[in-house]
Formats: sequence, structure tokens, C-alpha cells
Amino acid sequence: MKHFKSSLLASVLMLPLVVPTAFAETPADALVVAQNIDDIVAIDPAQAYEFTSGELVTNLYDRLVQYDADDTTTLAAGLAEKWEADAEAKTITFTLRDGATFASGNPLTAEDVLFSFSRVIKLNLTPAFILTQLGWNADNIAEMVTGEGNTVTVKYEGDFSPAFVLNVLASRPASIVDSVLVKENAVDGDMGNAWLNENAAGSGPFTLDRYVPAQMIRMKANETYFKGAPEIDSVIIRHVAEAATQQLLLEKGDIDLARNLTPDQVASLNNEDIKVETFPQAAVHFLSFNQKTQSLTDPAVWEAARYLVNYKGMADTIIKGQMEVHQAFWPKGFPGSYDETPFTYDLEKAKKILADAGIETPISVSLDVINAPPFTDMAQSLQASFAEAGINLEILPGTGAQVITKYRERTHEAMLLYWGPDFMDPHSNAKAFAYNSDNSDENYAATTTWRNAWAVPDDMNKETMAALSETDAEVRLNMYRDLQKKVQESSPIVIMFQAAYQVAMDNDVSGYVNGATSDFVYYRLVDKD
Repeated sequence: MKHFKSSLLASVLMLPLVVPTAFAETPADALVVAQNIDDIVAIDPAQAYEFTSGELVTNLYDRLVQYDADDTTTLAAGLAEKWEADAEAKTITFTLRDGATFASGNPLTAEDVLFSFSRVIKLNLTPAFILTQLGWNADNIAEMVTGEGNTVTVKYEGDFSPAFVLNVLASRPASIVDSVLVKENAVDGDMGNAWLNENAAGSGPFTLDRYVPAQMIRMKANETYFKGAPEIDSVIIRHVAEAATQQLLLEKGDIDLARNLTPDQVASLNNEDIKVETFPQAAVHFLSFNQKTQSLTDPAVWEAARYLVNYKGMADTIIKGQMEVHQAFWPKGFPGSYDETPFTYDLEKAKKILADAGIETPISVSLDVINAPPFTDMAQSLQASFAEAGINLEILPGTGAQVITKYRERTHEAMLLYWGPDFMDPHSNAKAFAYNSDNSDENYAATTTWRNAWAVPDDMNKETMAALSETDAEVRLNMYRDLQKKVQESSPIVIMFQAAYQVAMDNDVSGYVNGATSDFVYYRLVDKD
């Protein structure tokens, strides 16, 4: 692609949403992105909890330890160059990176880490729960996180593996802010919250050059970044709500990358200058059976159901580009995932399983589903294939709120839904799919197991908690793989697919990384040939 010079960068920001008839070009040193960004409520790392704000925080800030564009599956050194864990004392001691600085030029100190963690706990905004898992609160945070010079010591409460604690510290609210700069901009005791929702004070690969809510974001390369300056000088994210407009802008060359095209639009792209890349996402989609429904309690019904899902048929048609076959509770692409897919549509095998178990058919089951594509399409596919084996699904469409409320109340029979982790540690999903030690109605738990009234076997409950506290990282991951295999083999939760995300971009663009969550969207390695 032929490019304009960087002096035209400002003009790109003013491009109208009505696509001009003349072919346009984007600057060679800027990546221009069209994306719906109106979900952003806050960009302060202590408050940011939306998808797009997560992407922004990741590119503007660092954490002590972090997953990065080079390898989104490996926890690596961030602002800490090394660390030492003492599982018995429940402490992790970090040595800060020598010579690390914030984009402002201020040097990184232990005080920045203490201030960053303390302000998350004291502000107590939406994502604070991720850090308070470690037993931190406003009264004890000064004792739980201490440091001086280039050393920071983190204490935690609870029977946790250090690997779990490290993953918590690699999450969004654990981002380290420039305490000097933030304190200078604090107003009325807000610890800089108002200012940080319009500006940034990080050490990440980019700096925030301009942010206009629901209009645009412009990031500039941080030339002093500890891993080296990004390949691209600027990233400009234009708010374009309409997917059709994004497609037109991409086809005309007014943007380099379109983030929100529908599968139909992706399929309709017919331009040799445009490519489409598909990225697995964290959400897993499942069919579950409420164990309060007597006809659904026999494990033979669960086993037969696994062979009545037309996985390939759906993946090749109604959910093409949106999901891929995945049959375990921890997403592919995350450390500890179990990626075997042993189940395929096999009507005769399903019938035999039911017959051998003496299951009397037909069975009538209501299936709650969100009344929107592709969920209703998936429900109809399940209805057709299950009917062949004498399991008749009555589809009950509802709003997302209606379906989820019913699920939480355990008043459904069968449910078609999805689940995503809160942070990148397999316990985040293991507790949802492989743990339920108290199945009583009074013991509400935000898990798929409790909501489906499945009293998880004691050995699986014990293994889940043992994995949480296992100190050997690889042994721990293998324990989670074993748990996934057990849930896959015998549970009333049939995991079918993992969400996928398609991004259309100009052929000149390389190095774009879109990991399994919004926290794993990286622009640092992007280049335009």
C-alpha cells in the first residue's frame, strides 16, 4: 500500500464516516483502527472494567509480572526482573527492574508499587475484588505490601499457590502507576482517579496522547520502553459503531484494521488487499442440565448428549468465524488448557448409550437460550440433533437478563450459555466447573456447578482445592488438565465451543496480537510494510 507522510496524521482523525469515492491512504507511521469504543466507562487501572478499557490499560501500563505480545501464554518479567516465592511464609519478594522509568521520565520505585496496590484497595472500585482475594483490605494493605529501594514484598492470606498469586498480580488492577505524577493530579482525596480517567501515568509501550470518550483514542510510542520502542509510532482508534461503516472504511483504505465486522461481512470481503485473522477468545460455550430435573440426572444422559451435538456442522455454518470446537472448561491458548476434542456427532452411539442404561425415551426438556443470534441458531441445531435420539428440547428464548436470572435461581431444566474467566489463572474456571462442596439451595455460588445443582464428587472438589495450593507450577497445570478431562468425561455440563474473534486488516499490517481476553490485545509489535 502506498502511504501519505506522517504530517497528514491529524487529518486522519477528521475523516468523515461517509466514505469518499477517492481511494484514501493511512500514514505509514500510524495504525488506524475502526472500533466501537463506547463501552468505556473508565480508563484508570483501578476502575477500568470494560473490554476496550482493558485493551487500553494493557498498552499504557506494566505490571510486576505480565503476559505480553511475544507470548501470551507465558508469565514473564515486567517491572520486576525477578522474584522469589516462599509458600510457607505466604510471601513473594520482587526485585524491581534496574533503571526502569515511567513515560514521564520519573524512575520506578518501590513506593510506586505500594501506592498502586494501596489505591486500588482504598478506592475499592469494580476490579478491586481481584486483589482483595489475597486477603488485602484498607486496614492491612500497608502491612501486606511493603518495600524499599528496589525490593517489594507481597504477603497474602489463604491457602494459595504462589502461581495463583502471580496471576492475580498480572491482572489489570495490578498495573503500576507513576505515584509522583498521580499525586500531583489528585483532587479532594480521589487519589488521582478523575485525572487518570482522562490521562495516563504508566510505563507501558505507549503513552496516551489524546482520549475523547466515544470518539477516539490516540496513543504514541513510548521511546523509552524497557523492551524497546514499538514498531509503529502511533495507534489511532476511531470510534465507528456501525460494522458496515467499518467495512467500507477498510475497503476504501481509510483505516488499517476493522475490529467489529460480523461473520457475514467477513465472508463478503472480496479484496486482495485485505486479510482476516482469527483469534481464539476466552469464553467457552456449553449446554448444561439442571440436576433438579429428575429425567436429567442419569450420567448416561450426559454422556449421550456429548454425541448428539453437531459440533462440526455448527462450526462450519451458523457459528463460522465466531466459535471453534473446544470441549474443556479452560480456554485454548491459556496455560493449563486441555485441548483434546474426543466427542463428535454420533447418533447411533448416543442411542446405544441411552438404551444400554435403560433410559426411557422420549424425554422432554425445556432449553433456555438468549434470544439473539447465534444462540437461537445453535439451540435449533441442538433441538434437531437431540430429537433424533428421543430427547425433545423445547426452546425458551429470553433476554440475557431473563435467562441468567433463571440460571442463578436454578429454575431452568437445560441451559445454553457461556462462561469466561475473571483473570488468567485456571482456578478462575475450575471453581466454576469442577467445584461445589455445598449444593444446598441456601449456599448460592456463582458457578456453573451450583447453578445446575450438580453435587460435584468429593475427590474432584479436593483436587480443585489442592490445585489452588500446589506450589510446583507444572504439576499444578497438570492437575487442572486432569480436572478438565474429568469434567469432560462425566458431568452435566457439555462444553462445546470456544469463542473466536475475527479481525480484518490491510495486508500491510503485521504483528497485531489479539489474545484470548481484552487484556491481551497488543499493538507493540505492529508494523506496516
